[in-house]
Amino acid sequence: MILNIADRIKYLRDKADLTQTDLARALGISRSAVNSWEMSLSTPSLSNIVEMTKIFHINADYLLGANDKIFADITELSNEEREIVLRLIECLKKK
Repeated sequence: MILNIADRIKYLRDKADLTQTDLARALGISRSAVNSWEMSLSTPSLSNIVEMTKIFHINADYLLGANDKIFADITELSNEEREIVLRLIECLKKK
């Protein structure tokens, strides 16, 4: 279980196959700022948290550690595609 925002940012960044520089560019900040967050030397601003929820397709609760649930936005999928995703999730839960 990932407990703090620093570890969650690094986990999400790695999972998205982004470097610190990539994330920094997407946020319009310096690479050293991202590094500082991941080392727990500082924390991101609210606006950067909001932008990271968009980049990583998560909600702020997960990023801030309020829960460990990761939510995916499937609203842009067709009804058929949504049904497939939901069925797949149910199958994976049963394993």
